[in-house]
Amino acid sequence: MAASVRRLLGLLRPLSRSVGTSPPQIRQLSGFIRPQPVFGTAAAAVRAPVRAAAAQTPCYPLLQRVSALVPTLTWQPCRNLTYISLKKGKRKTVKAVPARFMRLHCGLWIRRKAGYKKKLWKKLPARRKRLREIVFCNKTQSKLLDKMTSSFWKRRNWFLNDPYQKYHDRVNL
Repeated sequence: MAASVRRLLGLLRPLSRSVGTSPPQIRQLSGFIRPQPVFGTAAAAVRAPVRAAAAQTPCYPLLQRVSALVPTLTWQPCRNLTYISLKKGKRKTVKAVPARFMRLHCGLWIRRKAGYKKKLWKKLPARRKRLREIVFCNKTQSKLLDKMTSSFWKRRNWFLNDPYQKYHDRVNL
């Protein structure tokens, strides 16, 4: 008998806490208890439900109301390293990096300009020439690409007739 009473009280305890501490719920519950007023005019009868609804709306802090409209204030974009091998726990290479970028031995990364293959029929020849150029990545991009690749892609390669041979070592700057 005592155990069943304890279980029943345990079930009712969260309900009693939520009713006792939350002002919007108390206002909603007290609306059911309050006697209905008698209205003298039709205009007063129309205005009364609007006032009652305004009184029952919960009051939230300003930051909570605005943050729902603008979620980008609290969320910061980032690129986490998620590719890790299951056997040894080592970092794995993101396959898109060696496909799109090339690492020079000095640590710089080079890439093609964006859109160098897209809709060339509508671009002027000068613009097509600019898009064919190869550009260097900046310092932060190079650091990020180094994190996204394994040591296999950072080793020195010797190619026959390498067009980038003079760029691998940074000399005469």
